Amino acid sequence: MKKITSHLYQLSLGFVNAFLIEDDEQGLTLVDTGTPGSLPKIFAQMEKAGKDPRDIRRIIVTHAHTDHTGSAAAISKELDIPVWAHADTARLVERGLPGDAALHVSPGLLNQVIYQLFIRRGGSTIDPFTITRLLNDGEVLPGGVRVIYTPGHSAGHLALLLQTDRVLIAADICANAAGLHWRTVYEDRELGRQSILKAAAFDFDMAVFGHGGPLTSAANTRLHAKFA
Repeated sequence: MKKITSHLYQLSLGFVNAFLIEDDEQGLTLVDTGTPGSLPKIFAQMEKAGKDPRDIRRIIVTHAHTDHTGSAAAISKELDIPVWAHADTARLVERGLPGDAALHVSPGLLNQVIYQLFIRRGGSTIDPFTITRLLNDGEVLPGGVRVIYTPGHSAGHLALLLQTDRVLIAADICANAAGLHWRTVYEDRELGRQSILKAAAFDFDMAVFGHGGPLTSAANTRLHAKFA
């Protein structure tokens, strides 16, 4: 588990990341849950870092795709905690679906390979779970976490801005693996681009992603410059 800021940690779960927000008053918030079977990996990384998984008070899922929601049902049940998400994500995950729209592969041979090897074979269902709180664009959660509605990669996609720490949990609006790039697939890539620019208009220094490493300086400027 990698410390990003005084309130944010990154958990590396193979090719995808989950995140842990720590707040003295609100306890721990787990953002995304990895693929199915990630519960032991998440708990082990937390315990190694001296964090008790039983201190997680809620899960936020940024969008419905399997690599972000695959263990949400298991963790929510194990810890008896609620899951929060956008209404469009709730519509999918409560039916056990990671998505119901056509996916368009981003340009490049590597994206084609990743899509064929991992995404296309990634499964068309997840264990369903209930969303107990619907998150809305512009809402500021306790602890100063701003919700930013960022569709394009997926219906209901959210980014989260930790305003005090000036860091954006960008999820899958794009990726930062060997540099900033489009995510492998989008439901609507132009809408995704608009969402990137919407998020980049906020004031933050750092950004973390569902895939790849963090941007540690001038992150909002770099996102805008890349995708404008």
